[in-house]
Amino acid sequence: MDEQLQLLAKKVGESALEARVMITTAESCTGGWVAVVLTSIAGSSKWFERGFVTYSNLSKQELLGVSGETLVQHGAVSEQTVCEMAQGALQHSHAHLGVAISGIAGPGGATQDKPVGTVCLAWAAAGKVTRSVTEQYSGNREEIRKQAVVAALNGVLGMLAAWNKQR
Repeated sequence: MDEQLQLLAKKVGESALEARVMITTAESCTGGWVAVVLTSIAGSSKWFERGFVTYSNLSKQELLGVSGETLVQHGAVSEQTVCEMAQGALQHSHAHLGVAISGIAGPGGATQDKPVGTVCLAWAAAGKVTRSVTEQYSGNREEIRKQAVVAALNGVLGMLAAWNKQR
């Protein structure tokens, strides 16, 4: 496992334990990579609840409750969709914090408005405002996906830091 990802996952685990928070993931373009990184940490069952790999639009609707209208209006790669994915992951799990990712890792699938490397991420927690961001990464498919995983984990760390501060 990549050292940077391993270090981030370890920090997420320590923060989640401190906050007594369970985490869930909802992933599209990363294909479960965030869940793999998190569960590579021994003892992760104490803070990782479950992961959803929802690559197709239908799976986003069936497993996470993403609105068909959202998908038609905004597309799978949109902040609106990842917000619904993160919220849906929370609703369909026993987790306290959810992270979602959808993007275009390439080499195909791009449009003029959404070039290869466009990745949308969202973080949701019960009773808190869902945060989302759209990033533009460069590199090949693997490099784009890794950058998305790093961003997802850093976002989780930020939410956990705020959570632990409020305690």
